[in-house]
Amino acid sequence: MRRLLSVALSFFLVFAVASPAVATGGDKPLPGYTIVNPPLAPAQVGGKPTRVIQGVHSHAGYIIEVPPRWNGRLALWAHGYRGEGKALTVDAPPYGLRQRWLDEGYAWAASSYYSNSYDVRAGVTTTRELATLFGQKVQRPKKVFLAGVSMGGHVIARSLEQYPGFYAGALPMCGVMGDHELFDYFLNYHLVAQTLTGIRAYPLPPDYATVVVPRIQQALAGNGQFPAVVTTLSGGARPGAGAAFAYWQNFLFNLVATPPGDTLASNPLQLATNLTTRYRPNSPVDVNKTVQRVRPANPVARHTPALTQIPAVQGRPSAPVVSLHGIGDLFVPFSMEQDYRDDVARSGRTHLLVQRAIRTIDHCEFSPAEVGNAWRDLTAWVDRGTRPSGDDVRRTDDPRYGCRFSDRNATGGTRNLFAAC
Repeated sequence: MRRLLSVALSFFLVFAVASPAVATGGDKPLPGYTIVNPPLAPAQVGGKPTRVIQGVHSHAGYIIEVPPRWNGRLALWAHGYRGEGKALTVDAPPYGLRQRWLDEGYAWAASSYYSNSYDVRAGVTTTRELATLFGQKVQRPKKVFLAGVSMGGHVIARSLEQYPGFYAGALPMCGVMGDHELFDYFLNYHLVAQTLTGIRAYPLPPDYATVVVPRIQQALAGNGQFPAVVTTLSGGARPGAGAAFAYWQNFLFNLVATPPGDTLASNPLQLATNLTTRYRPNSPVDVNKTVQRVRPANPVARHTPALTQIPAVQGRPSAPVVSLHGIGDLFVPFSMEQDYRDDVARSGRTHLLVQRAIRTIDHCEFSPAEVGNAWRDLTAWVDRGTRPSGDDVRRTDDPRYGCRFSDRNATGGTRNLFAAC
């Protein structure tokens, strides 16, 4: 949790000290937004500097970086959820990807998107438009790849369906691959807690986080059914489940509060439902019988195939996908991989999907080696047609689950909460 707070503080400091980027080509951010895109120093590749291009396009800030000897390929970075603020920021790819891509001859580009909140549509469209801009500023790329984290995984999954044939391959990490089911999971977390304590508070009142949640937490002390149900909802029995619940339980209680607006992006819970959820274990309290059942407040948005701010993912990838996910992540839970795998199977496209389980608990906690190996295997798959190996996300109860692709040399973070592989 200290790491999460540190990340939040770092974002605040960036917003506070960076100067807004100067719009190019007459473009500018949407009303109410500012763009934070301070100059990025060129990297060095083979002793020579890269070419960095920054500006504003489609109401979003962007960075483009091209190595001295470009191989004709472009990697697009899709960032995660930025909160509800009005400062739009641009990331250089983490996990050592920026330098790796440049060293391999890839150019990369990243967009701030034109809005914050949970706006996947903004990510899908501005990322695609950035690829077009790259063709105008540099040259049309031969192949375009996608990589990203968290909400960026939702952006990637929908992008592969929105623009079939455009992207050559994708590397989502800790991604919201299960689309609306993420918000079902958040809803379930609270409804189950309320059912087990007898403290009913849905729809959530204005004082939910400050008054009701502390009462629920106190009433749940020593309750073993609640963490067991959360484990099932988040992906089933798997190594580190107890440590993961202890790590995330307070954060998840304070994650959902009275929504700040009426749009889908600012109020995703209007998509959420538990009408068909079957809870396990269902004793000593019969949760399935006693839980409050909630219909989606916005059923049209829930069921439309349109590209909304929180669009559905049909599980129809149009290019090879290698997906990484921490098995103890309860913020964007491992069940997202299971949901996506099921969607892809229904579409008959499992030959395009490889998933890898990593033994970490924090959100998006990967080592450069884990990400770099996945990228290497993805590009080899695209170039040579050899599908790499992965994990079966439906069979998670082996004590060694997640060992195969976890970096055994990585230390720190939450890795010591798992038994050694």
